[in-house]
Amino acid sequence: MSARALPELESAASADEFHALEEKVYKTIELLKSARDARATAERDVVRLREQLEEREEEVETLREQVVGLRREREDVRSRVEKMLKQLDAMAEAS
Repeated sequence: MSARALPELESAASADEFHALEEKVYKTIELLKSARDARATAERDVVRLREQLEEREEEVETLREQVVGLRREREDVRSRVEKMLKQLDAMAEAS
């Protein structure tokens, strides 16, 4: 090999290495963009899911209040029915 060929080989190797490094940098940039996009999507999802959770918690609280109200109403109706049955029993005994 001549003395001239050595610098040409070195420069060709350097150019190839530079090109490989450049490709790695571009791939890294693309991965970073993808990761940022995924993070932004995840953050939007978190906000949406938190809002949905708050709505569901409000719905659950409303349903709990309704259940309590219905139980009270049921007990009231039961009490009134028992009272009417006692009155009917008293009328039947009086007859």
